[in-house]
Amino acid sequence: MAAVGKSTGRRTRLRRVAVAAVVVGVVTAGSLTAGCTGGGKPVDDGRAPEPKPTPSPTLSGERTASVLAVKVDNAPSARPHTGLDAADIIYVEQVEGGLSRLLAVYASELPTAVGPVRSARETDLELLRQFDRPTLAFSGAQTKLLPLIDRAPLHAEPPGRTPGAYYRAADQAAPHNLYLRPHHLVPSAPGKAALTTTGFTYGAAPEGGEPETTRTVRYPAARFTFTWDDSRDRYRVAMDGTAAVTTDGQPVAPATVVVQYVRMRPSGYFDSRGNNSPYTETVGSGTAQVLRDGKSYEALWKRPEPGDGTRFTTVDGEPVNFADGQVWVVLTRAASRD
Repeated sequence: MAAVGKSTGRRTRLRRVAVAAVVVGVVTAGSLTAGCTGGGKPVDDGRAPEPKPTPSPTLSGERTASVLAVKVDNAPSARPHTGLDAADIIYVEQVEGGLSRLLAVYASELPTAVGPVRSARETDLELLRQFDRPTLAFSGAQTKLLPLIDRAPLHAEPPGRTPGAYYRAADQAAPHNLYLRPHHLVPSAPGKAALTTTGFTYGAAPEGGEPETTRTVRYPAARFTFTWDDSRDRYRVAMDGTAAVTTDGQPVAPATVVVQYVRMRPSGYFDSRGNNSPYTETVGSGTAQVLRDGKSYEALWKRPEPGDGTRFTTVDGEPVNFADGQVWVVLTRAASRD
């Protein structure tokens, strides 16, 4: 009888361990996918900064100094944005239904908050290979995409992985109310040296160029207009006809705008309404227009491998330098070129 009692006790303990493991698994999966549908539990309910925790280490035990990339919502109801003016590079991507989302890359400085944060796409994984193991902050992803994110050479940071990193703004409606506290993920800005892997070159403008003070790029359900402001040596940005400013009133004003013509094709992923997520190919080659100093420069772009940076050159192979300051790279379908 004593032996039977011990066996029953062991089975009871094993059942408890199994149940606990299932519960943990469900919570983890929920935290990863919540932002994908716009639902999920509130991550936090206040904007007040919290103490800066030590970011989680890499497998080797050390955290490398690399860029922070944040997937930012760009639906009209998600504007104005927070922290967008501090980004070094902003990539504009087409998503389902012809809408757009932004991928903001931070190296020079980290703002107090960034958002609203939304879900990642397959395109992001190839695009971010240009950086050395970046940290990717995103609200979630489709279930089928999560294994690809886990295998990608980056530090994935969805809600729930680092305590206090995300909060939900009480004055905005979900899913456009999720914000990131960057310092919870990255202890300090890595500096501009972390951007050298992009292949971008900065310096004096190339010879020539055509005067062009306004440029509009259209997606099926979104448009961006960049207007040169000579008094500020920057481009004023308008999204869907409305001037882009941050929540604290700062204008979003890049020094360089790159209109990069790329191939887009259907992916193997769909949103909750059945719309296909377009896949934007950023490896390969093609044409581009570089806008700086109120002029437009014809350029060629080339990125042979995912781990390579993207080079922008003239037809003679000379670098097309960017102006010092924020860079916007608008990824648009090659067939849409005017």
